[in-house]
Amino acid sequence: MDAVTVSPKYQVVIPKVVRERLGIRAGDRLQVLCFDDRIELVRTQPMRRMRGFLKGLDASFARDEDDRV
Repeated sequence: MDAVTVSPKYQVVIPKVVRERLGIRAGDRLQVLCFDDRIELVRTQPMRRMRGFLKGLDASFARDEDDRV
């Protein structure tokens, strides 16, 4: 497990192994999520790149009788 140190400017460097494994490059945007005692960084995707990512998904489902109008 890699560890990082927070700089005096509150910056951290993502270890090279992690960057390469996740394909993170300079300029990528990461969303910061806080949960109790941990921080998660999640790479965001521009909506333009999301086009077609649900292609082939089976969108059919059975509705409950009380949900029908």
